[in-house]
Amino acid sequence: MDVLAVALGQSIGPRRLSSRRSSVLLLSKTVHLMKAVDDRTESRSTVQLIEIELSKAYLHRALRCEDSDSDSIYCLANVYLAVLYYTTGHYQTARDHCTLVTRSQGHSQCSSHVVQGEILPKIDDNIDSVLGLAVFYQHVLLATFNQQRETHVTAFTTELFAHYLRIKCVSVTKCQQFSNNDEVRSHTKYVTDAQQLFVADVLLWKIPNCSAVHPVYSCNTQCLATGPCELNTASLVELLQKSAVEHLTSYRQIEARLLGSVATIVTTDFEALYAYKHGDYQRCLLLSKRNVHTLWYAEIMPELHTTPEFIQLLDDDIVSLNSLTLIVHATCRYDCTAYVSISPLTLSLYLMTQCQLKLRHSVTLLAQTLVFIKVAHRRHAVEAALDRLVL
Repeated sequence: MDVLAVALGQSIGPRRLSSRRSSVLLLSKTVHLMKAVDDRTESRSTVQLIEIELSKAYLHRALRCEDSDSDSIYCLANVYLAVLYYTTGHYQTARDHCTLVTRSQGHSQCSSHVVQGEILPKIDDNIDSVLGLAVFYQHVLLATFNQQRETHVTAFTTELFAHYLRIKCVSVTKCQQFSNNDEVRSHTKYVTDAQQLFVADVLLWKIPNCSAVHPVYSCNTQCLATGPCELNTASLVELLQKSAVEHLTSYRQIEARLLGSVATIVTTDFEALYAYKHGDYQRCLLLSKRNVHTLWYAEIMPELHTTPEFIQLLDDDIVSLNSLTLIVHATCRYDCTAYVSISPLTLSLYLMTQCQLKLRHSVTLLAQTLVFIKVAHRRHAVEAALDRLVL
């Protein structure tokens, strides 16, 4: 996790995970990552989504630390998890984490850690407005009365923020088991009983309290979950693969720009592989056809190596074929030119054929593709073992 954070360009601080205050360090790393998420764009990039998933991973690990039993760590980690799950559309999981906070005992300790408004990703316009008004209020006090109101001007009390996010989750999921009336009353009760509030807390409370209560809708899915889910690393792995394909595509584009005069280079071979892996056969077929037509008369073209790093993008049949060559002749793994590499023309023809089969194209179209395959097979030298076997 730390290596990935550094690769994303984030500072993770000292590695003292074995120390008594390890959960505090993990929370600190989460804060660094959450600050890096830029919400000025309409849609988040793959790298930003990786930062969000990695933040979830750090928070889940913080909750597993021995010192996470303290309410300040436990509540803050669950609130940040709720925020991250909410922003990625997992509203039920977000509500479950908020519930853990609101049902936690001994909130007197939570004041030592507050929700930092400046690191929060985009949730809604209400929170943006509250933070803006809080900063403006601080400026007026300082400019007019030369008075510094408070240190945590853009901070929220942990439990109060959890109450607000629960209201948001109930409104979005629109489930019959929960009423916004109950959520707003619970929110109001906490504000009334609280001994210390920040300016942002009061402003945030006014928004749902003064707004019309949303009607209660029914929903088809079961809304009462057993509790927050554990970290799903599959999402992080999927985002890493997507990011890798984006970088490899950029690499191909640089290759084409610098070496296009001496070699024929297609820039969408990795995109076609990724589309095939995810079952988007129509897009894969379109890209593969274009690549075949571009490479058909090419004399020099870069090859794709079937090294372990690329295996997860390749078709199972090609991986099995590559493995068989290594079983027959183990030294093949050291010769990247002939035995563990495949030309983009061969790969494009293979993907093109597989997509046509899966899309149930006519025999006439498949026969035309077979002609391309036969010609390409004759054009590859005997030394190009993997190419000839695939074709």
